[in-house]
Amino acid sequence: MNVREKAASLSATADDLDDGALFEAVLALRGVVAQDGAPLAARFAQAAGREEPALDNLAHYLALRHHDLRGLQRELMRRGLSSLGRLESRVLPTLDAVLAVLAALTGRPAPFPAPDAAAFFAGEARLDAASAASLGTEPPGRYTRIMVTLPSEAATDAAFVAALVEHGMDVARINCAHDDAEAWRAMAHHVRAAGEAQGRRIAVLMDIAGPKIRTEAVLPMKKGKPSGRLMTGDALRLVAQGAPRPDEEVSFSAAVSLPEIVTRLAVGDRVLYDDGKVEGVVESLAEGEAVIRIRHAREKGTKLKPEKGINLPDTALGLSPLTAKDDADLATVIECADMIGYSFVSRPEDIDLIEAAIARHGRDPGRPLGLMAKIERPDAVKNLPDLIARAAGRGPFSVMIARGDLAAEIGFERLAEMQEELLWICEAAAVPAIWATQVLEDLVRDGIPSRGEMTDAAMAARAECVMLNKGPAVIEAVDLLGRLLGRMAGHLDKKTPTLRALRSW
Repeated sequence: MNVREKAASLSATADDLDDGALFEAVLALRGVVAQDGAPLAARFAQAAGREEPALDNLAHYLALRHHDLRGLQRELMRRGLSSLGRLESRVLPTLDAVLAVLAALTGRPAPFPAPDAAAFFAGEARLDAASAASLGTEPPGRYTRIMVTLPSEAATDAAFVAALVEHGMDVARINCAHDDAEAWRAMAHHVRAAGEAQGRRIAVLMDIAGPKIRTEAVLPMKKGKPSGRLMTGDALRLVAQGAPRPDEEVSFSAAVSLPEIVTRLAVGDRVLYDDGKVEGVVESLAEGEAVIRIRHAREKGTKLKPEKGINLPDTALGLSPLTAKDDADLATVIECADMIGYSFVSRPEDIDLIEAAIARHGRDPGRPLGLMAKIERPDAVKNLPDLIARAAGRGPFSVMIARGDLAAEIGFERLAEMQEELLWICEAAAVPAIWATQVLEDLVRDGIPSRGEMTDAAMAARAECVMLNKGPAVIEAVDLLGRLLGRMAGHLDKKTPTLRALRSW
């Protein structure tokens, strides 16, 4: 059996392998990972313009995860060697360490030198350095930073911004879809001043709007039901031009922020409204309009409103992630921000697009400007390794797991699985990950958290940063989240249990 055949047989490995057979299986796996990872690493190096250890590790991780390792894991577990499930940041060092122990068990020479501590944990050090460069210094008592989306009043209320910093905000997010350049400058100034007063550098993220697809003018024409609520079975007409046009057969109608998307729809395409609260399919098309039949909605319906998001997971949109508004906003963003939030990014070429735009506006070469790619669409998920490679070496880079749009695009039932995979890919590449959308939403809005969102927030401790949205109780949420993340840091480092002493029993 050749090396590849041995590796391919791992998923069928039976229990009770002897130590020698297990050594050969791991050695075969190591050979295939190195062999299959080499062309990936070369591709990533070409995209980055240089070789990077983190990209090499990413290539090896992708090669490894093409294999079903469950049988091998069980064999290693019963020998006290189950470490393959936590090797994201150190693929070859982990395999080499396991091989060294198995070689000792079987009386053979180790085929590769066992890594020392510095080599074994080098990937963790790379991720820590990247996190500090993008998100600021690790806060005392916890690993995960807290990002807060600033409300409009942050432009005029310096005391509110100071309170956020005092209570534990590490990164301030300014959403450029709202307010204007004067307000953004004021917000950034208040953040800098509050950070200086606390003796901390608070990073400023400015999130450019991108080609967000939203409802604009809406017009319901409903008889015998609560006005304006989309229900299962209803029809919704999207119009590319002019005013919304409901009629007796199509009770709801809306204009959209990007009219060209209406002409790109096809019969059968899914259309989701308001973060997936409503789902329909395109039933018919006419010039400049599409009729959507609602398949799924809440029992009491969802009100049709302006400024609500629309997702089109089946439609090839062909939209540039950088709009004319974004390009104009970049002048202020470059002046005020430490990081740019980049929406709708899907392809490696999108990294080049924003880099060229930044260059046109002029960047201070002595001041690093980070880039945060928001992963919102299936194309972005598929192309994430190549996006990371293209961004490598261009300055601090991070990834936001934009769970609202992502859930609508890939389906809610796949979100939990996908956010785990995105965390693993980012860790393998030493890229900081931001856990975003609806974190502690009930607490931020109403002052009382739900049980489910507390568990979600605790799981966010595996990311380098977690984002809170604006709301009346956001300061209380920052306080609670800081305490929760601090407690979780004693239990978990990424997905590795740290095994601190338990005091409840």
